[in-house]
Amino acid sequence: MIRVSHLNKTYRMGAAEVRALRDVSLTIERGDFVAIMGPSGSGKSTLLHVLGLLDVADSGTYELNGCITDRMTDDERAGLRSQTVGFVFQQFHLLPRATAVENVALPKLYGPGTSGRRPADLLDRVGLSDHRMHKPNQLSGGQQQRVAMARALTNNPTLLLADEPTGNLDSHSQEEILLLLEELNRDGLTVVMVTHELDVSRHARRVIRMRDGAVVSDERTGPVSAGGSAPVAKNIGSLSIRRSRWSALGAHGREAFRSLGANKVRAGLSMLGILIGVGAVVAMLALGTGARKAVEAQLSSLGANLLVLMPGSLKTHGVAQGAGAVTRFTETDARDIPDEIHTVTQTAPSVTGAAQLVYGNKNWRSSIIGTVPSYATLRALSVARGRFFTDLEVVQRARVAVLGATPAQELFGGTDPIGEYIKINRINFQVVGVLKEKGAMGWRNQDDVVGVPITTAMRRLMGKDYVDMIDVQVDKAAHLPATEKALRAYVIRRHRLAEDDESFDVMNLAEIQSAFQATSRTLSMLLAVIAAISLFVGGIGIMNIMLVTVTERTREIGLRKALGARGRDIQTQFITEALVISLVGGISGLLLGVGVSVGLSKFAGWAAGVSGGSVALAFFFSVGVGVVFGYWPARKAAALNPIRALRYE
Repeated sequence: MIRVSHLNKTYRMGAAEVRALRDVSLTIERGDFVAIMGPSGSGKSTLLHVLGLLDVADSGTYELNGCITDRMTDDERAGLRSQTVGFVFQQFHLLPRATAVENVALPKLYGPGTSGRRPADLLDRVGLSDHRMHKPNQLSGGQQQRVAMARALTNNPTLLLADEPTGNLDSHSQEEILLLLEELNRDGLTVVMVTHELDVSRHARRVIRMRDGAVVSDERTGPVSAGGSAPVAKNIGSLSIRRSRWSALGAHGREAFRSLGANKVRAGLSMLGILIGVGAVVAMLALGTGARKAVEAQLSSLGANLLVLMPGSLKTHGVAQGAGAVTRFTETDARDIPDEIHTVTQTAPSVTGAAQLVYGNKNWRSSIIGTVPSYATLRALSVARGRFFTDLEVVQRARVAVLGATPAQELFGGTDPIGEYIKINRINFQVVGVLKEKGAMGWRNQDDVVGVPITTAMRRLMGKDYVDMIDVQVDKAAHLPATEKALRAYVIRRHRLAEDDESFDVMNLAEIQSAFQATSRTLSMLLAVIAAISLFVGGIGIMNIMLVTVTERTREIGLRKALGARGRDIQTQFITEALVISLVGGISGLLLGVGVSVGLSKFAGWAAGVSGGSVALAFFFSVGVGVVFGYWPARKAAALNPIRALRYE
């Protein structure tokens, strides 16, 4: 079964060198029971670790069951170890949070598929059928060692390695363990045991003594057991084959919950960081989405595909009332524009001012807009009650008015104003309609207006001969730039102005809408970035906790590697634990974020819109945080040397 030739192993401790193995050569037959003896520092444990594929000699050849192990990769050695070797340790190395049956089942996680013995049957064999659900702190030393022996037999090994298996036991428990080893050997299992006690070595059939790293004697005290059967040949190329990753994922998940459950407060604090981060991301994105939709709704109220022609220059004078010469426009200018520019569908001249409204004993100061019926279409005005004034009423200079929602409420309260008369600057006007609410936009309340025919406003209310602005609607958004140029050329030609004249201006409302939307998107992104920073901080918390966990569980990692775990298995386990933290925290954060968004929308009146995209983004971002920030601790755990990890204090 075992053939070693000229093994040498040297440890370097600073500048000093310790030769643990010196030219060791020996063979061990299948079914043998070998005791390796020697004083402390003689190299017996190092030899056992090399035989168990936990360590590699500096030179020499080691052949196990026909497999040359010297040039195997770490994964191939782990595969061969999980299928061939069972370990029994002096310190038992049982998982403190797992029951006896869960400890015995642990090698199955790293073994070849689902083969092997049932953990419950193995506990029955070692006399612990009544202690299956007991944890290590509920078992005596002898019982813990028997659980460790049952665990070593789980994957049907052909070689059992025992490192001082009776060192921490009383005499009665020691005898029970040795009798069990003899029984296993009689059944054909090859046993190699390290001990420094002569009484223990008498149970073996062969005693090898070592001193200063070399074999000094090799004495046979009994025949090799005949109960063994020929081993199945191992294919080195398939040694790294494992059970399905999906079937192992459930076991890793259970291990993750068990580990986190042992440190509930610490795990909860880690989850809290992710919870707050994800909740903030969802809430901020919801508020940003709601604000953007509100802005878009307000911008749509300005009208679609509009150009506004106004006297004066926005660059030099701000509005039409600026200082210096300005080009004045008339109603005739507005009527002729569609005939001159074919991309213009309709126009609406208007004048504006402020006036005092009086109805009965109530009064209200509001903005007055004198315009034409097409203004309602261009500015997306809808009538809630009554009607808008007509072209005939414009020609007749009729004293009719359409109230915005605000003056209608202030003057009439809950009563119907249609048909009633109000005074605008002491002139009677009949109310013919009430506009639908449009809401405030910045400092301006779009509902605090009164619309009247433009001729009435100019001749009866304001005494104006020129219009304040002309709204020009273009047939398509794509034609806005060309139409703007054509409109400027039309004004220059009609009013005989210079090419660079700045006595008038054309305002493109589409550009204003784009600027508002870009600002809204920027603010939304800023809110999301701020929230993502909190999620990033939560991820750092996960990484810190996982690094502490790796340090605390160093010996457990060494045990898992001794049982056949590859680096990828250890890495998967710790990434799974980080994922559990981030997923639980992320789902809780999603619920928190949605709750905060709904609460702000319902009770504070803030616009908030929770979209499926923001929920998915926050969820997958939290998963990404778990993977990214759990990777380094997991990789650090996977890189641990199994021998050093088992000896870690």
